[in-house]
Amino acid sequence: MSISLPGEGSPIRAVLREAPWTLGALALLVGAGVGLGSIAFRRLIEMFTRLFSGHADYAAAGGAANGHLSWFGPYFVLLAPVVGGLLYGPLVDRYAKEARGHGVPEVMLAVAQRGGRIDPRVSVVKALASALCIGSGGSVGREGPIVQIGSALGSTVGQLARTTEHRMRLLVACGAAGGIAAIFNAPLAGVFFAMELILRDFTVEAFGAVVLSGVTAGLIGRAAFGNTAFLTLAPLHVDHIAQFPLFALLGITAGAVGVGFTRVLYLVEDVCDWAWRGPEWLRPAAGGLLLGALLLVLPEMYGVGHSVLEKAVGGGYLPAFLLLLLVGKILATSLTIGIGGSGGVFAPSLFIGAMLGSAYGDVAHRLLPGTAGSTGAYALVGMGAVFAGASRAPITAAVILFELTGEYTIILPLMLAVVLATLTGRLLSRDTIYTLKLRRRGIDITTPPPRFGGRSVAAVMENAPDPLPASTELTEAAERLNLPGRGVPLPVVGSSGRFLGVVDASQVARALAEETGDGLEPPPTVGQIAAPTASVTADMPLSAAVPVLVSARGTPVPVLDPGRHRLVGWLTPHAALRALGVPASA
Repeated sequence: MSISLPGEGSPIRAVLREAPWTLGALALLVGAGVGLGSIAFRRLIEMFTRLFSGHADYAAAGGAANGHLSWFGPYFVLLAPVVGGLLYGPLVDRYAKEARGHGVPEVMLAVAQRGGRIDPRVSVVKALASALCIGSGGSVGREGPIVQIGSALGSTVGQLARTTEHRMRLLVACGAAGGIAAIFNAPLAGVFFAMELILRDFTVEAFGAVVLSGVTAGLIGRAAFGNTAFLTLAPLHVDHIAQFPLFALLGITAGAVGVGFTRVLYLVEDVCDWAWRGPEWLRPAAGGLLLGALLLVLPEMYGVGHSVLEKAVGGGYLPAFLLLLLVGKILATSLTIGIGGSGGVFAPSLFIGAMLGSAYGDVAHRLLPGTAGSTGAYALVGMGAVFAGASRAPITAAVILFELTGEYTIILPLMLAVVLATLTGRLLSRDTIYTLKLRRRGIDITTPPPRFGGRSVAAVMENAPDPLPASTELTEAAERLNLPGRGVPLPVVGSSGRFLGVVDASQVARALAEETGDGLEPPPTVGQIAAPTASVTADMPLSAAVPVLVSARGTPVPVLDPGRHRLVGWLTPHAALRALGVPASA
């Protein structure tokens, strides 16, 4: 599907691609689309939350029985994440694996190294998967999904309009800004989130486009959800200058907590990867049993937990329970992501910061009753500081907290704590909660990709080896893989020619060694053991494909058609080196 325009070299097409008003019109279109999408996304979350728990916000219900299954008592939470996982696990695994996890790193990668290209299916799959995950108890946020949903929509609009790669990136950022603006009623926060975290650059053109999209989406969001702040609070004041050292210490502590949250998140993900040996589509359901057990002990971890956060900021919990909620949220969010759930980490970082700040403020007030001031101010500052420590985005953290709460009176201590949290995070960790996910895959978006003169993968790819039909028996595959010079995997295709994955000699050998057939069952085939692998498309810019090739650590990468269905070639390290003009070694 594409917009019908004159040929690539026509003057009319060039004008339409480069005219400033074209970018503005596309930004408005993206903002409107994301605004409407955010309404649908929030409604989906509300619908699935009521369906699975029988409550509008189960975290606020304090372990009550399910409204639909009262006879089951609070024990329904043991099964809710399992049922949810059975629904969204196959959906993500089959249609858009990029929808797994918290989403923002994939958008950052698309902007930095893939020319802003995102599979259009991500919007729909991410919305359904995240709504199912959050509604069935997943302890994650809405911002990661809406950023990925909006960014995918922006990329789709850019691809349909066949705009330039530079403008495609801007439209992706427009989608991210619109998503934050609409879902949180925070247009300024959306703009700075997109500029500081997605584009990582500030230009007049980019700022103008992102503002247009954010304002449009924000207006649509306000029309649907009302012009209300994220948190409804009593007036807060910081009256004593002696409080600033307390806020400074909170900022340093929150920065360390933000880094700790990042470390635990990926540690739990590694443990889940090590422990799980079944099919990926079943992983969320199997892990849902562990999540359900945690929710049974701490029902406040169910879903986003907005009501619990608001109660904590208002001083509704004792310090010991606040710290329990802090640890519980870190574990619940990490487990939700680790088992293959879909949702954001921004809202959990705010939750963690609120618990830390509330506990800190309560203790400070007990020790220095005449100086410390209100507990709520420390809670709000803690929210921004933990997010800054985890994301290394101080401007976004300060603007988001100001806009989500409407409390200008705490802007000075907030800025102080956010900067100190950012510096602490930088001292303790090279990466942020977003970039660490990419670096673990061998991708460094801070390093510019090599330039290949605008060539596509199709221009340099090599012929793929003859694929193995999925029905090929393992013994036959072993013979093929044992041929002289055959040190690389072989592609596997289905009966319709659809690419299924690859197999290598070690996989086949392991499967043959584990075979315990009694002669009654049909012999195993390569279709049963074919492993999904990273792939590129023939129309992808070579500069965007090289990071995928690097992450494959020397093995060739399958090249698929634009629809990602059929195998059309093979991208090898030698081909990329030739494109750079590096002569092959003798």
